[in-house]
Amino acid sequence: MLDDFLIRAGLAGLGTALAAAPLGCFVVWRRMAYFGDATAHAAILGVALSLAAGTPIFLGALVMALVMATLVTTLSSRNVAADTLLGVIAHSSLAFGLVAVSFLPAVRIDIVAYLFGDILAVGRMDLAVIWGGGGLVVALLCWRWSALLTATLGGDLAMASGINPRHERMVLTFSLAVVVAVAIKVVGVLLIASLLIIPAAAARPFARTPEGMAVLASGLGAISALLGLRLALVFDTPAGPSIACTAAILFAISTILSQFPGLRRG
Repeated sequence: MLDDFLIRAGLAGLGTALAAAPLGCFVVWRRMAYFGDATAHAAILGVALSLAAGTPIFLGALVMALVMATLVTTLSSRNVAADTLLGVIAHSSLAFGLVAVSFLPAVRIDIVAYLFGDILAVGRMDLAVIWGGGGLVVALLCWRWSALLTATLGGDLAMASGINPRHERMVLTFSLAVVVAVAIKVVGVLLIASLLIIPAAAARPFARTPEGMAVLASGLGAISALLGLRLALVFDTPAGPSIACTAAILFAISTILSQFPGLRRG
């Protein structure tokens, strides 16, 4: 019989992966990988502000992720180079967050747990937040799936179909912020992108439809989370990085298998 903390850890990893993987498909399609990193890095500043104000960590991380994403979206529309802007905001917010934490001597905090995750310390309330936030993201993606796909194909096509591409981008921005906020406890801000991007990238060569890619990415994300957790327990390695390494191995296997034409998508 598994211990309670192992069951909670497995459920936390599963809930995070099932929400992150479908969203990761849009991140891959839209080439928003760096955007996801910047959003995750901004969350550490939200953690520091939450600790200072005595508010839930999830709330602070979510607010800061949304603020960062909105700031990038606004400034990038004013002819500011997107990659430069993302680089400045990502590293600046992470640095300010780490400095802000150092000004909280009265608060005992293991900053490594927020950088690389602490899935084995997940509690019942954390599980409720992870599955609640993950369920919200999945429901939002299902509701806006057609519009999101159309906007991803092209802004002109979206406008011709009566869809506001800016609105759909904000839907993705909000979803990304929620996933970042719920994933901090599982893999940490430095490894969140691994659950967003790697399962989707591994699923891409074998998917015939966007929906198929999302389902396959979810399956690979779930395998990465559960198998990575198992390997961490067997080899006594950090759980968050072990999950990311497992996802990377699955991507390597996918890349090798994709070289065989009979296994690729039609």
